[in-house]
Amino acid sequence: MLSKSLVGCSNSPKASAKIESSALSHIYEEAYKKHAQTFNMCGYAAPKIDKVRVGVVGLGARGQGAIRRLSVIDGLEITALCDELSEQVQKAKERITTSGHSAVEFSGKEDSWMEMCQRDDIDLVYVCTPWYLHAPIGVYAMEQGKHVALEIPAATTVEDCWKLVETSEKTKKHCVILENCCYDFFELLTINLARNGFFGDIVHAEGAYIHEIGKSLFYRGKPGRSWRLKENMTRNGSLYPTHGIGPVAQVMNINRGNRMEYLTSTSTDDFMMNNYAKELSQEEDYFKQFIDQPFRGNMNSTVIRTVFGQTIMIQHDVTTPRPYSRLHVISGTKGYAQKYPLPGRLSDPEHGRNWFSDEEFKAIEEKYNPPIIKKMQDIAKEVGGHGGMDFLMDWRLIDCLRNGLPVDMDVYDAASWSVLGPLSEWSVANRSMPIDIPDFTNGSWKANIPHDILLESGGTTGVRV
Repeated sequence: MLSKSLVGCSNSPKASAKIESSALSHIYEEAYKKHAQTFNMCGYAAPKIDKVRVGVVGLGARGQGAIRRLSVIDGLEITALCDELSEQVQKAKERITTSGHSAVEFSGKEDSWMEMCQRDDIDLVYVCTPWYLHAPIGVYAMEQGKHVALEIPAATTVEDCWKLVETSEKTKKHCVILENCCYDFFELLTINLARNGFFGDIVHAEGAYIHEIGKSLFYRGKPGRSWRLKENMTRNGSLYPTHGIGPVAQVMNINRGNRMEYLTSTSTDDFMMNNYAKELSQEEDYFKQFIDQPFRGNMNSTVIRTVFGQTIMIQHDVTTPRPYSRLHVISGTKGYAQKYPLPGRLSDPEHGRNWFSDEEFKAIEEKYNPPIIKKMQDIAKEVGGHGGMDFLMDWRLIDCLRNGLPVDMDVYDAASWSVLGPLSEWSVANRSMPIDIPDFTNGSWKANIPHDILLESGGTTGVRV
């Protein structure tokens, strides 16, 4: 454990300017604060809900897409729609493609979501708001007796990660992180391959969110839509880690027989965003306010070590001009898998440094694709959402709730994947020094069982397409 005298130290004036030392100190103190477990939510099967009544909060781009997907799942009723802007609620209503949804409207106030959460005709609150609202809404909804599903990241502070955990344990309500990449077909294949020994002992894994949206952040930052630009101006670290960590964490049984122990994190300087601000200010005076703001470093690389001596590298870059990548790498003593920049590929010692042929890869898929893919792949592709993984994520959550099954991604996953954001901020500002990753399971990881990908139970929920 590091000495508290190191909190906020840095030989780089630029780095220390990114985050005030008081905020850094708070991150550090929260990371090492002890918490007691009151109930183990991993593997917990809540009572069955025959018809899952859903209230959706936040009806921007992600929320609008969710409405269309949710509306075609059998045994689900959209009972409430909530957004500060009434026009977004109306747009969402138009995206409901099936009958049987009452969809009561809540809008006009910043806290309309509180009124919605208080209703007694909602079982699940589905949250697609700006990041900083995910945890507050999640905590409040669980306190009102609702299960919650939170868009990523589930929280942006260590303190809020613990609040989610403690509230879920206290109320025995699920807090699910909506990490869609865990339901991409190749990622699901690698989980099953790992469980069948294809990789041998896993040595190293990699994940990423590399997606050039930098210039568009300024347009999203115009009045009323400034939250994501603000995140990139006031925080310097791995702000969006869960796309990268989620799938590899499931492959490596994190929180279910394995645990992330500590991380180190390094960011570049900003080579892009301030230049964009200067360029845009030549066209419109509005953008002058962003010149010389302390933008986050363009590329962040965070390295995690597990309790078993494995490493994981997570990268985050939304500004430099390069092809999209959610790098997914699993490297073991017997096999290797990688997706991005190539399509999903596999290799093992018999192939040396060469990939399996297309025919060999298809044979592996045929043998090892888990039943959830075999059952739902065609339907998921038809309904859509990032190639079908969004729908598969939604369908699986509702199927678990309807059948009284443990959820695939519980509150410990939500907390441990999301906490990489604030912990990386501390490490970046302290010259990439290590910081421990809290054990949100309080030791239960040693006996927790990996989640079910074989549809040994459930799989009974229909789809109206």
